Amino acid sequence: MEETLIEEGGDVNREIEVAPALISVHPLEKSVAVAIGSQLRVYDLQGDCNVNLVDDSGGNLHSGSIRAICYGSKGRLFSSAGDDKLVKIWSTDSWHCTRTVCSEKRVSAVAISPDGLFVSYADKFGVVWVVALDGTSSEANDKAAPLFAHYCSIITSLEFAPDGRFIVSADRDFKIRVTVFPNKPISGAHEIQSFCLGHTEFVSCMAFVSTPEYPQGFLLSGSGDSTVRLWDVTSGSLLDTCEVAAEAGLLESNEKEDMFSPAVTDICASPDGSVVAVAIQRQVPQHFLLPLCVITNKVVSMGEIFIPTSLGLSSSPEHLWMITGASNLPALDDPSFARVRVISGLLKESPDSGQDDPILLEDSKIPGGERLLEKLQGSVSIVKEEQTLAAAAEAVKTAMCNLLIKRQYSSEKRELRKRSRNDRKQKQ
Repeated sequence: MEETLIEEGGDVNREIEVAPALISVHPLEKSVAVAIGSQLRVYDLQGDCNVNLVDDSGGNLHSGSIRAICYGSKGRLFSSAGDDKLVKIWSTDSWHCTRTVCSEKRVSAVAISPDGLFVSYADKFGVVWVVALDGTSSEANDKAAPLFAHYCSIITSLEFAPDGRFIVSADRDFKIRVTVFPNKPISGAHEIQSFCLGHTEFVSCMAFVSTPEYPQGFLLSGSGDSTVRLWDVTSGSLLDTCEVAAEAGLLESNEKEDMFSPAVTDICASPDGSVVAVAIQRQVPQHFLLPLCVITNKVVSMGEIFIPTSLGLSSSPEHLWMITGASNLPALDDPSFARVRVISGLLKESPDSGQDDPILLEDSKIPGGERLLEKLQGSVSIVKEEQTLAAAAEAVKTAMCNLLIKRQYSSEKRELRKRSRNDRKQKQ
């Protein structure tokens, strides 16, 4: 029986090891960062050149799949974290890693406070940690302090409110928790402001939008229930719900229910909410995923197979950056694959503007051109692109199912798994 459990656990680990490709854009679109497997690739759009990363923290670059990347709101800091249990903090002026924090568990989400004084990250056990960067705290070293916990539910997304008053965490148990970010977070965050409850499947992503009249912002959340919801985080009130799949015309009356599709896979928004982009996916009879990007009531088809695994947008949203791909892909010559696409024309200059719809740019017309693609994708052209895209889509779908959809076990199997846990073995 134990041998069976070990074999099953091994299969699960191999499936989870497939990591979706990630993309993040500097708030002023000065640079674009891509994570694929353990590789972090950055292109300097301002200087139109590749970026060479340097680690000054005394450690190595990432050795495991990177699961989370983000820029700070001012663009001076960047953080990357993942399966190697390392959280790296980079200065974007020089792209030197100034701090490496060792996590006790694998990291699932990361966020930088608006003032740039703290980096917070979540691990696979549902604990949120905080690292001080200002040097005034006695804990301002390579160690992190626990901030709060989600009681063993995997945290899928972590965001700071625009004014820094709250830190918001989402998990695969459909919950969104709004926590007051204290003046001394190293001592822990003990005040819960609200819970945003209403999603009926895992919450996959979140983004804030704000106005001068409402600086704390409104929260947007995307979920496996194929909705995007708008929240007042102060009260936890649900303000609006968008049935994204229905808006995109993906739902049919005779369609069978799928527990995973059509899921919202990512969401990004300009700070003022003038542009909100949502990536969704759906399985069709041909066994391909047909994704679309829904951009402020506009639907942009990405083709039959291209599935955006991550979206990126700057503060002044001239371009929507998208990436598809994954690492450790089975049965492919190149186990890591990434494809970058860019959409332009998100904002109309006037109601009479001749350009009504966003445009999917050709590779030669994207910012940075072929030099950028060479850096971020690993090569300009993708060999057997259609076949590779299909394989990546299937692998990413399996990995996301394993990560985001909670498994159900019998009582007997649950007890056996508890006895086989590594922390239990250490205590015996």
